[in-house]
Amino acid sequence: MQFDFTPVLERLPYLAAGAWLSLQIAFLAFVLGMLIGLGGASVRAYGPRWARRLVGVYVAFFTNTPQLVQIFFIFFALPDAGILLSPYQAVLIGMTLNAGAYLTEIQRAGFESVRRPELEAAETLGFSRLQTIRYVILPHIVRVLFPPLSNQYILMTLGTSMAAVFGVEELTGRAYNINSETFRSIEVFSVAAVLYVIITLVATLSLAFVGKRFFRAKMRWF
Repeated sequence: MQFDFTPVLERLPYLAAGAWLSLQIAFLAFVLGMLIGLGGASVRAYGPRWARRLVGVYVAFFTNTPQLVQIFFIFFALPDAGILLSPYQAVLIGMTLNAGAYLTEIQRAGFESVRRPELEAAETLGFSRLQTIRYVILPHIVRVLFPPLSNQYILMTLGTSMAAVFGVEELTGRAYNINSETFRSIEVFSVAAVLYVIITLVATLSLAFVGKRFFRAKMRWF
């Protein structure tokens, strides 16, 4: 078998645009998932019992079922309820809800790592619960949780490949399209794999720099 990368390399800008879309999906899902996770962790740490149980059910469901199945449900079941979503919207919502569940548990660990004297000092100063979270807890957990949060973001970037199943033309989706035109499977997915390595390495190095520079987080470059 003779390898010929020319048809693939000619479409490299097309693949690169798909890689950029993968990064966009991962970033949006991560940021929205962080907000859900922060709210969920706050409830699990300080909320009433019924709210803690409700968040616990949400976390248990989304961490114990495959993410692909969750997106399938959103994409195919919601239209029966009159909610029509594009493939991009369904993937983004599914990844956000899944990320929110995992980030709830990650951030809850950060809440629990705050030392009791710090909380007592905030109480002595008359801080409200919201002020305590903003000025005492968040600075602490950002520094402590930056490495696992960074790892979660990298995993989400790679996880965007499942969007191709729903017709979203991110990196894997565009690789499928090129493969259907050229029938050069090995060449197509070899180039796609290299692009995934590049974007994840760039993200890893960027996050390591940000973590050490701004949050004094203990980060490993590789």
